[in-house]
Amino acid sequence: MAVLSVDLATRRWSDLGIVVMDRAVLDRVRPPPFMVPGGNSNGLPLDPLFARTPSSATAEQPIRCEIILSSEAGAGPGPVDAEILAGRLNHLCGVRGIRVLMLDGPQAWKSRSNGLEHARVSERQLNTAAKTGLPGMVKPITCRPYAEFCLDVYDALSRRGWRRLATREQPGAAPERVLVESCPHAAWKSLGLKPLPAKRRSRVSDLAEAYAALRSLFYLSCDRPPNHDQLQAIVGGLAGLALEERSAAGARIVGHPPRREEGHWREGFIVLPVPPVKSAGIRWLN
Repeated sequence: MAVLSVDLATRRWSDLGIVVMDRAVLDRVRPPPFMVPGGNSNGLPLDPLFARTPSSATAEQPIRCEIILSSEAGAGPGPVDAEILAGRLNHLCGVRGIRVLMLDGPQAWKSRSNGLEHARVSERQLNTAAKTGLPGMVKPITCRPYAEFCLDVYDALSRRGWRRLATREQPGAAPERVLVESCPHAAWKSLGLKPLPAKRRSRVSDLAEAYAALRSLFYLSCDRPPNHDQLQAIVGGLAGLALEERSAAGARIVGHPPRREEGHWREGFIVLPVPPVKSAGIRWLN
């Protein structure tokens, strides 16, 4: 089964990173050749940096990443509307039979009784850059519009039948259609890799390095070279595959379960990918 992973954005539809991820059938995948430098507009290789031996190629099932452009999702110019975005994501998941939807952004406010002053438990445990406090309070304050937009997207999807992930014991036994909060920056660190720099500071070489490092851990196949937003969606979405496959060892669930409190959603889990157990072979060196 596929999962949908989204790197959220508010200013422009083109800033959204939307990727459908699933497992490829091994006997239908061409063994990847060595990377050929250049050859695409982003300077990123479609093929892995190193060719894998037959034994290592069959030791893990390939992950296919289908990048959905904003134009393909029916998006137009201007700021992103949470209600419209939720409708389009819901439609895409319905067409593809997707039950796990990963979203990069806060799903709730902090609980008044969680013992922390300005953050949810998950945010404190991961030391995220932005913190969602009590309703209407975000640190830094410049992140408040983005946080409120994310909450609006979660709520709009909830009205369409989606439910926030509410259990850590059996992640695969979640509701039929489950919303899962991702955190790409923490996902890179969870995998033991250097986080991708902020978009405004990223160079093509940074994207290429991060992409190659990620592909040294996972047998990834993309239908086109990913940009910054799409690469963030991919690393965040890896944990969603573990949830869909009911693999507790493939995901790390951080925080407290979501709940309603004083008319608002509070807390909520952040789910991160875990490095796969691999046989000896070529590994990325940071």
